[in-house]
Order: sequence, then C-alpha cells, then structure tokens
Amino acid sequence: MNAVQIRSAEKALSVGTWLIVGGAMLFSILTVTPLMERHSPKGWEWTAPILPLVVDAAVVIVVRLDAVLAGMGGHGGRWPIALRWMTGFMTLALNVADSALKKDLVGAAVHAVAPLLLIVTAETGLAYRRAITAAQAAREALLKAERAEREQAATERREAQERRVREEREHAAQLAREQREHEALIAREQTAREEAVRREERERAEARESAEREARERREQMREQQQAERERLEREAAQRRERDRLEREQEVRRQQQERAEREARERAALLSAGPVNEKLPEDKARRVVHASFGEGLPVRAAADLCGWSTGWVSARYQEHRDGTGLVLESASS
Repeated sequence: MNAVQIRSAEKALSVGTWLIVGGAMLFSILTVTPLMERHSPKGWEWTAPILPLVVDAAVVIVVRLDAVLAGMGGHGGRWPIALRWMTGFMTLALNVADSALKKDLVGAAVHAVAPLLLIVTAETGLAYRRAITAAQAAREALLKAERAEREQAATERREAQERRVREEREHAAQLAREQREHEALIAREQTAREEAVRREERERAEARESAEREARERREQMREQQQAERERLEREAAQRRERDRLEREQEVRRQQQERAEREARERAALLSAGPVNEKLPEDKARRVVHASFGEGLPVRAAADLCGWSTGWVSARYQEHRDGTGLVLESASS
C-alpha cells in the first residue's frame, strides 16, 4: 500500500467507526431513557438520560484511545480490554432490558443489533488499525531502506566525484607550481636588474640630496645670521623706546610735581590773605573755596576768606566732593 491508500483506509475506518458509534449512542439514549424514567424515584425522572450518556461516554473514550494507541503501535494492557467489553455489555444490557422484562424476544433481538454492532465495530476497528499501523511501519521500513540505498549510492557518486576533483586539483596544482617556479626565476632575474638600476638611482639621489642639504645648511646659516641681526636691531629699538618712555614719564612726573607745588603756593597765597569784609569776585572766590577745601578748612572759615555766604560755600564744597567742582576750576583756570 502506498501513503495515499493508507490515508484513505484510515479515513474510511475513522468515519465509519464514528458513524456507527454516533448512531449507537443516539439509539441507546432513545431506548434507555424511557426505561430509566420508569425505574427512577418520583421527582428524579429528569436524571434518566444521565446513565446512557455516561455509558456512551465510556464507549467514546475506549474507541478514541484505542484508535490513538493502535495508530502509535502501542497496547494499553488488560484494563482497556476490560473497559471496552464492560461498556459493550452494559450498552447491550440496557438496550434489551425493556424488551426482556416484557418477554418480547423480537424486541430484544432488534434492540441488541446496535450494541452488538458497536462491540464488533470497536474490536474490528482496533484490529484494522493495528493492521494499518503494521502496514505503514512496513512501508516506512521499506522507504527507509530505499532511502538508505539511495543515500549510499549518492555517497559513492559524491566520493567518486570528489576523488576526480581532487585528482584534477592536484594535477592543476602541480602545473601551477611549475608555472610559479618558472615565473619566480624570471622575477628574480628581473628583480636583480631592477635592484641594480635602483641602486644607481639611489646613489645619484643621495649625491643630489647631499648637495641640496649643504646648500640648505648654508641658506639656514645665512637666515639665522639675518634673524640674529634683526633681533639685535629690535632689542636696540625696544631699549630706545623704553628709554624714551622713562624720560617721558619722568617729565610728566616733574610737571605734575611742579604743578602741585604751584597750586600749593597759590593756595597758601589765597589763604594767607585772611578774612575779607566784602565779596570777592566769583572766580577768585571759587579759587579760595577750592584752596580751603584742599586744606580741609571748615565751611565757616572758607566763607570768611571769600566773603560769600556759607550756603554758597557749602554748595561749592559739595561740588568738590562730587568731583564737578574740580572740572569747573580747571575750566575757569
């Protein structure tokens, strides 16, 4: 049998088995339920379908698990056999019980058809499945053997191909090695000639570089001498600028000192005049206030010296404190 035939047989067996099981379960429920209703306590008639459902569920479990085990090539032992036959006889007994109690042999025979068919179908289906499993195992063994033979043949062909390729590769490698040796000989000769040419060029280049280096050293020495001369000239110029700066600073300090001495003499002259009885001119009064502020005289003393009011003198003192008075004095001077 091929794989298609095996699958077709398994499908036909599965469909037929479940059709018979379903029909037998339906017939059993319809037959046993009235019997259970008559033999149930009053008020519990609604439990009548439970017993046939339980028995039929056991039948379904047995048929299904037997199919699985048979498909796997296994065997459940004695307990599955006991359950299968016990459920079969229970189904048979429940279906013929009503007719047997009425002593109706024809009814008992008619109601025994479905249970007996279920029992025989379960056993036959199990045998069929085991036979299909054995056939499938035999087919798989045959396919495995054929596959092993094909793999062996393919391995032999591959080894032969690899051997031919290896021989061709070794021959090609030998030819390539001889070619490389010949090319290496030619390359060595060419390298020797090129090395001689490079040596001559290197000697000429070294001589040229030596001449350029000497010329560069002479230029570098001249540049260093020029740089040193420039630096000397720059140092002398910087020294001259520094001397000029110092002289200018000394001149500025001398002028500042002379101006300070002159201002001190002017202040002394202004303050030595003493108090006056009338106002001095405003520009002279401002100089007197400036001298008084510089000497730290009080506002009253400054007012006596210039003849102006203390308010006016206080305003000028405030200007000197703010720095504006100095600007005005410089402008008037």
